[in-house]
Amino acid sequence: MQHKKQEYVQAIEAFIDDYRDTTGVIPTMPEIAAGVGLSTGTICKYIAYMREQGIIEYDGGQRTITTKKGLADMSAYFRVPVLGRVSCGIPKFAEENIEEYVKLPVSLFGRGNYFFLRAYGESMINAGIDDGDLVLVRQQPTADYNQIVVALVDDEATLKRYRPQNDGTIRLHPENERFEDIIVDAENCIIQGVAVKILKDAR
Repeated sequence: MQHKKQEYVQAIEAFIDDYRDTTGVIPTMPEIAAGVGLSTGTICKYIAYMREQGIIEYDGGQRTITTKKGLADMSAYFRVPVLGRVSCGIPKFAEENIEEYVKLPVSLFGRGNYFFLRAYGESMINAGIDDGDLVLVRQQPTADYNQIVVALVDDEATLKRYRPQNDGTIRLHPENERFEDIIVDAENCIIQGVAVKILKDAR
C-alpha cells in the first residue's frame, strides 16, 4: 500500500471535508470519485488505505467516512437545520423543509436539539426580531411566562411571547402595538420551542 499517491490522499480528504461543510452530509464513494476525478474502484482502495493509516474513520456504511477535521468539528461544533419560515404577524405554516445547515460552537450553546426558523412579518420588531431574521429555537414542549416561543396553533406556527392565563387560556403576545394578542385554549397551543438567539438578516 506504500505506492499510494499522497496527492490523491490529500485530495480525497479535502473533498470529504469541503463536501460535508457545504452540504451537511458526508459524500458517498461515487460522489468522491466524481469530485476528485478518479474511478469509484480507485476511491474504494484509497479509502481502505486511509482507514488503515488512521487518516479517516470508516465503518463501511453509507456516508460514514469521517476525517480528523470532521471529528474535531463534531466535538467543537454542532449543525443546526434552517427550517422554513415562521410568522411574526398573521400565523403562517412553517414548512419543515431544511434549507441549509448552520454550524454553531458547543462552547456558546452547549448540546441540545435546536433549529433555525426564518422570521416573517413585523409583529416582533420591538423585541428586535425583523422580517428575514434567523431565530435560533431550542426544542422543548414547555416555556416560562413571557418567553418568546414558537407556538403551533391550528397547525400554523407563530412566534410570540408566551403568557399563560389563570383561566386556562394562553395569550400569545406580539411585540408591536399594531398587532393584537392571539388568545387560545391551552390544549390548542403546542409549544415547539423557545427562542434563544437572533441572527440578523444582512441588509
